[in-house]
Amino acid sequence: MPAKKYITWVAVAFVAFYVFNQPDGAARSVQTAADGLASAAGSVATFVNALA
Repeated sequence: MPAKKYITWVAVAFVAFYVFNQPDGAARSVQTAADGLASAAGSVATFVNALA
């Protein structure tokens, strides 16, 4: 179990390092993820509407 805790802390440290050193890249990553979620939600809504 301790290995999982260490891996989690390393991942958090990497994300923090990336955000502080590459804020533009981090913002693009968040925007891309948000666009993907919006697209997926739109696709699900279209599917549900097609069922009705």
